[in-house]
Amino acid sequence: MALKDRLAREIALTGPMTVADYVTRCLHDPKDGYYATRPALGEGGDFITAPLVSQMFGELIGLWAVETWHRLGAPERFRLVEVGPGDGTLMDDALRAARLAPGFLEACDLILIEPSGPLRAVQERRLGQADVSPRWVRSLAQIDTDAPVILIANEVLDCLPARQFVRTEGGWAERRVGVTDDGGLTFGLVGITGGFEKPDYGMEPGQVIEVSEQQAALGRDLGALLNEATGAALLIDYGRDRPGPGDTLQGLKRHQKVDVLAEPGEADLTQWADFPAVLEAAVRTGADVTGCLGQGEFLRRLGIEARAERLSSGRPEAAPVIARQLARLTAADQMGELFKAAAIFAPRSLGVPGF
Repeated sequence: MALKDRLAREIALTGPMTVADYVTRCLHDPKDGYYATRPALGEGGDFITAPLVSQMFGELIGLWAVETWHRLGAPERFRLVEVGPGDGTLMDDALRAARLAPGFLEACDLILIEPSGPLRAVQERRLGQADVSPRWVRSLAQIDTDAPVILIANEVLDCLPARQFVRTEGGWAERRVGVTDDGGLTFGLVGITGGFEKPDYGMEPGQVIEVSEQQAALGRDLGALLNEATGAALLIDYGRDRPGPGDTLQGLKRHQKVDVLAEPGEADLTQWADFPAVLEAAVRTGADVTGCLGQGEFLRRLGIEARAERLSSGRPEAAPVIARQLARLTAADQMGELFKAAAIFAPRSLGVPGF
């Protein structure tokens, strides 16, 4: 039975499903979930991430990790962690750039957090000849805290779904996924009376707010981990840097937006990262945080323009391509402003590179 039919039957039996639960099932259902069975990255897939745009992205993240390691006192042992490593390109490029730093790779215990079996297989192939052999775990809880941690999470928050609440003329309601008389899936509203923290900013009837318990939990878990281990976590994602309304749920297939209810499990479903909620959750654990920077500004502070110039001078025939890659990563009308960067860190005295 297809995932759509199984979800429709479950909803008919138990009642409308929250948007967060629906997205989780579409992405991670063991039999038919998108990430469990058919994640497709790159130009020929369903979506493209910054590491696949240009090697410059991963190289600069690698140098960010090296500089963070130095600011931690260049410990003889530390853990380099990537959450959601995609196809392994970011880490492959980062490790190559890190060869320039004596002692860094020798001190590195490389850990990848990846729940998707198909993606883990791709990562194993990509990093099979890497300078550091990775090991895989399924969650942050499996990372020991007896050595500093330097963590990278690129486009992870947008995979952690949010519930949606709607301001109506008569009060607040939750948007949920229901089933039609003919067995199709549809959105509807369910009234709520309690257990919901209303926003402290004004909203018009019809506007939506998104609340992600999973995103906040990741901020809390990262803060707790870094408080114990020391170190820094770099978060890069598309999303909001201040609280506000907005329905950001979207489905992507072959780089085109699709109906999120049409083919559960067949498309990548995402929602914007809620950086304020994530960073606030980390602060509540006692960790410190940076503010948010646009990805373009963050990469410029790390030296992407100089790196692009060096690559172009070494390969003049590739200069136009490199210029387009630079623009895609940094221009305000491409990834430069919609994508944000922020960091969680401990101790408070640690200055995080780029911020």
